[in-house]
Amino acid sequence: MSLKRQLFLASLLMLLIPWAGLTFVLELDSALRQQALEQLEERGERMARLAGDVLLGQPPVRQERVVYVRQSSQPMQPDGYASDWPGFDEPETEQPWQTAQPKTGDHQPSLRWQAATDGQDLFLMVQMRRQPLRFYNPANPDQPHDRFELTLQPPANQLAQPGPEHRWFVRTSAPGEVRAIDDNRQQTPDYRIHGHWRDTGSGWQLELKLPLPPQGSRLGLRAVRTGADGYSLGIAGAPPPPLVRRHGNLERALTQELAPGQKVVVTEPAGWVVGVAEHPDDQPAPDFDSLSPLEILERTVLNGLRWLIRLYQPEPARTTALGDRLAAEALPDHGLVRHPDGSIWLATEHAVFADRTLRLEQSLDQLLTVSGSALGSVLARSLVIILALMLVLLGYASWLSWRIARLQRMVGQSVDADGRLQGTVPPARSQDELGQLQQHFHQMVERLQSYNHYLESFSRRLSHELKTPVAVVRSSLENLSHSTSDEERQTYLDRAATAAERLRRILHSMSEAARLEQSFDQTDSERFDLAEVLRQATGAYQQLDPEHIIRYTGPDRGCMVVGSPEMLVQMLDKLVDNARDFTPPGGLIDVGLSSEATAHRVTVFNEGSRLPEGPGVDVFAPFVSGRQSTSDGHLGQGLVIVKLIADFHGGSVSATNDHRQGVDGVCMRVVIPNRST
Repeated sequence: MSLKRQLFLASLLMLLIPWAGLTFVLELDSALRQQALEQLEERGERMARLAGDVLLGQPPVRQERVVYVRQSSQPMQPDGYASDWPGFDEPETEQPWQTAQPKTGDHQPSLRWQAATDGQDLFLMVQMRRQPLRFYNPANPDQPHDRFELTLQPPANQLAQPGPEHRWFVRTSAPGEVRAIDDNRQQTPDYRIHGHWRDTGSGWQLELKLPLPPQGSRLGLRAVRTGADGYSLGIAGAPPPPLVRRHGNLERALTQELAPGQKVVVTEPAGWVVGVAEHPDDQPAPDFDSLSPLEILERTVLNGLRWLIRLYQPEPARTTALGDRLAAEALPDHGLVRHPDGSIWLATEHAVFADRTLRLEQSLDQLLTVSGSALGSVLARSLVIILALMLVLLGYASWLSWRIARLQRMVGQSVDADGRLQGTVPPARSQDELGQLQQHFHQMVERLQSYNHYLESFSRRLSHELKTPVAVVRSSLENLSHSTSDEERQTYLDRAATAAERLRRILHSMSEAARLEQSFDQTDSERFDLAEVLRQATGAYQQLDPEHIIRYTGPDRGCMVVGSPEMLVQMLDKLVDNARDFTPPGGLIDVGLSSEATAHRVTVFNEGSRLPEGPGVDVFAPFVSGRQSTSDGHLGQGLVIVKLIADFHGGSVSATNDHRQGVDGVCMRVVIPNRST
């Protein structure tokens, strides 16, 4: 799997952030609904007591047959047209008409009506269908004609005794304005009740305006035709049906108790609505053009949260539309109800005085707006950050892939198919891990080039070193076959033996370093005193070489190290042997030892020689020698062994030109770390 794909999959893990946010929102929604339901219960009980106090003394309505008065929010004129009536814009089947009897057929006459109030007066809209209008003939009062009758009974007094009924009737001799006739006052006109009677061809329509009766009144209405083909349609009786309308005082009192996003409905025992109050959301919807891209994203996320929360919420119970009358419906335990417009509410029901019912509802959108607006903003911002991070990670992965591919091409181009080095890897500019890897490749290729150069020069050097003794052996053997005296034969044999010994020393020098590396695996480390080993070895060197001054400078004891004393002595042998080769007779060879907190420093100084100047000269490299002649078979392997032993002990080696006591020389340094194990 590529690095880019791995980082892409890793970046997908950041999607756990919005998933955790969604889980938190769902848990928060459940907790808020439970808390809101408890608060609704408390508020609903308080509002039920308030409603009972306001409605105290008002008789409950238990009848299904009533004259229900709707509330109008605009001025109304009794002109015989229904354009200013509430619900005029609604479809015919949804308009709040009340009828005198169930529908019996499409050809039967029917009477229907509406009642409304603007808070000051009562308006009645009466329609007779499939029954042509017959006008009143003043010249012949007994001629059959249509008339409309009203019966009003005032509310009961403190002794629960209803007041006397008052009767009016309306008739017309032509379409137009009409006035009611007071039947209780010898059929005198009552100018308080007036309206407009309009002929519709197949029926008639009457709109009346009369003073608004007090709460608790009863109103009967009936359409009557005299004569043999007469009819009587409407609702009347003794007593007349109740006149039911919403209580303004009740609605004003309930409105003050509502919180934003809440709605309350008070119904009579028969389901008639007598009070509706609503507190809409105080925050208006902002103009879309005024929103910034981030605010648009936040609202989109919030709408998505609403959809997801509704997906995981319990199924709400469907409820009927709020009209004149609410059917008795049992609320579910979770309290969620769905209105016909699709909105979801949290609802509670409470009993009010005289078997009335109060339903309090809280909009879930308002709850989510309060609880989820900040979280929606957080999720929206985190989504933007996640997308940005994914793009950054993908771009970073592409950049890394490009760098790795480039490094792969550079390494591939530096070596051909046969393993020969053709070029170099340029040094890295960056200091990160890939830069360090490129730097290591650069150093590796340089070392391989040096090693290849060494192998090429070694073959020439070895050929040169072996050519002379081989030639000596061959010429001695050839001369031996032609010699005639024993003295000549012995001379040629001695010369061949000397050349063979030189060959042996060359081969031994080449294999000594390899044998030393193989012996490292079987060498046991021990703790010993380095000062004592160096002091004793230096004394032995002085006894074996009286031509040079070999001395030890350092502590006699107390420099404890962990390693192999035999190997360190072998390392010192090589250093001192190398120093003797370059020190003139009577010259100084100083073996020094100094201790620090973390390491011991071993130095071997010899006077009379200098290291070659110039870069790229490494005297510790294999087959590097500063001797003018190699007739003794010396191929520069001594310091290689020194470096191998120092590496085995975790140390390092270096060589520098030095000046001591007025003479020039070379100082070899070996740093051995002070390890406890």
